[in-house]
Amino acid sequence: MERGLLWLPLLVMFFWLAWQGSKEYQKVEAYRAWAEQFERAKYDIYSVLGQKDNNITWGKPTPKGPIKLETFSLLDVEQARLLIDDKPVDIEAPPEKGRAIELEFIFSEAANSVRVPFTEIPLAAEWGKYLQRTLQSLRKEQNQ
Repeated sequence: MERGLLWLPLLVMFFWLAWQGSKEYQKVEAYRAWAEQFERAKYDIYSVLGQKDNNITWGKPTPKGPIKLETFSLLDVEQARLLIDDKPVDIEAPPEKGRAIELEFIFSEAANSVRVPFTEIPLAAEWGKYLQRTLQSLRKEQNQ
């Protein structure tokens, strides 16, 4: 009886971990189906992000598919910058550690911005570099 009581918490924890793993697998599968429509996409536990042509769509992953989806055009973005702990950092030399990692899109027409959360600094930095290059090429096309 005593041994059974000792093993019961471990058994409960095992089933809880299996349930959490199943939920995460469902999120990834829902993301995979959603991401097929984009040229470039990313998934992490905080957000999903997809780019098709000049449009960026982002939202929150769930087992049934992304929710709270927002779409904006890169043509309306004035600047894309990397924020670590709510402070802008050099995207070419980001810090190794940080708690809150976000890619911020600042729009030219108003004082508002969109912040897309990331779990990893290198992933956020690569997306930021790519989108900055895309913004530069769009500006060159507009000026010609």
